[in-house]
Amino acid sequence: MNFVSESPLRPAFLAGMILSCVSSLTAAQNSPSASHPVQAWVGARVIDGTGKPAIENATLLVRDGRIAAVGTRVKIPAGARRIDATGKSIIPGLINAHGHVNDPAQLGVYLRDGITTVLSLGGDKEFALREQNAKAPVGTVPHLYIAGPIQDSTAIPGAVAVKTPDEGRKNVDELARNKPDFIKLRVDDFLGARPKMSPEIYQAVIDEARKQGIRTAAHVVLLEDAKGVLRAGVDYIAHSVRDHEVDEEFIGLMKKNHAFYCPTLTREVAVFTYSETPSFFSDPFFLKEADPAEIAKMQDPKRQETVRNDKGALWYKEHLPVALRNLKILSDAGIPIAMGTDSGGGPGRFQGYFEHLELEYETKAGLTPMQALVSATSGAAKAINISAQVGTLEKGKWADFLVLSANPLDDIRNTRKIESVWIGGVQVPAKALKQ
Repeated sequence: MNFVSESPLRPAFLAGMILSCVSSLTAAQNSPSASHPVQAWVGARVIDGTGKPAIENATLLVRDGRIAAVGTRVKIPAGARRIDATGKSIIPGLINAHGHVNDPAQLGVYLRDGITTVLSLGGDKEFALREQNAKAPVGTVPHLYIAGPIQDSTAIPGAVAVKTPDEGRKNVDELARNKPDFIKLRVDDFLGARPKMSPEIYQAVIDEARKQGIRTAAHVVLLEDAKGVLRAGVDYIAHSVRDHEVDEEFIGLMKKNHAFYCPTLTREVAVFTYSETPSFFSDPFFLKEADPAEIAKMQDPKRQETVRNDKGALWYKEHLPVALRNLKILSDAGIPIAMGTDSGGGPGRFQGYFEHLELEYETKAGLTPMQALVSATSGAAKAINISAQVGTLEKGKWADFLVLSANPLDDIRNTRKIESVWIGGVQVPAKALKQ
C-alpha cells in the first residue's frame, strides 16, 4: 500500500506513518468484501469527496472491497450485483479527525451513524483498542487511528503529567514504541483552573516527536497558545481558536507548517447547551443510538441549573461566535479543514450524532455544504495522512460510503438520512441501523 501524504511532511515522518496506517487497515485488507465480489450502484448522485460537482445518474462499481470505477460511462461486468440507487445520493464514509474512544462498543455507534474512520486523539486504552479493532470483521468497526495518552501539565484521566522538557522527551520515546499516529499535547489552563504546559516543555515534546517520525496535534484555546505551538512546529490544531479572531500571523504559521485545523464546534456546544433540553433530543436519528441514561443525566434539572451558572459554560457560549468566524476566515484563506468533534471526550458529547451536528455548525459558520462534506471526507483523510486509501470515491480506494435518501448539497442535515452504510464493500447490518 502507498501511504504517502499529499502535504509536504518532513521526510522522517513517512516511515512511521506507513507502519501505523497499515496496521489500522489490516482487517479490511484480510477479510472478504461481500457475498458478491462485484457490486454496481446505478443511477445515483455521487458526491465523491474531492469538492468537484456531484456526478448525476452515475454508477459506482465496487470489486473486492475497493472502488473499481465511478462515473456515467462505467461498464458493468457480467455477474455483477446491480443495486438501483436512482434518486439516492452516495457520499464517502465520514471521517472524524478528532474523537475519543474508550470502549469497543463506541466504535459500533460511530459506524452505524456513518463514521467509517475515527482518529481517537488521546486516551489510556487506545493501543489495546487498536489491536482489537484490527482483528474485527469488516462491517463491524470503523478504521481506527490513535494518539495514546495526552501530554499535559496535569495527570488527569487520559493524560500524563509532563513537568520538565526531559520528561516530555522521555514520554514521547515511550509512546513511540507503540507507533501512535499522532502525539497529542494539551496547552490549556481551563480558564485559570490549573497550570498550563510551558513553551519549553511543548517544544521538547514536538521536537522529540519529529525525531521519532510522528506528527503532533495540539489542544489549544487561545490564539497566542496556538501561535506558540505552531512556532514550535506542531502539525495539527485540534480545536478552534476561541478567544480572538485569527490574524495574518496565525494564517502564515499554519501555511508554513502545512498544518490542518479542526474546529470541534460541537465540543463548545456540549459545554453549554445542556442548560436546558436541546432540540436534537427529539431527533429520531439521535435517539436511535443515544444512551438513554446519558440523555437522562443531561436533562436532570439540578445539572441544568449548574450549567446555567457555570463560568466555563458561559465563556464558551459567549465565544462560540468567535470560533465560527475563525473557521470561515481560515477556510477562505485556504487552510485545510478537518472535521472533528471531540465526541466521547466528555459528558454529552454523543458519538456518531455529533459528527453530523458538526457539519451543520460548519455551514452555520458560512461554509457551503460541499465544503463541509470535504472537511469530513478528503480533508480529514489528508489530516490523518490516509487519503491514499479513504476519503474520496475514486478508483482503487476502499469502498467506504453512505447511501442517503436525500441530497446533502441541498441541506447538510440530509447526511442523517442514511439508507445504508458500507465499509470495505461490506454493508453494516441493517438491523444495527435500526431503520
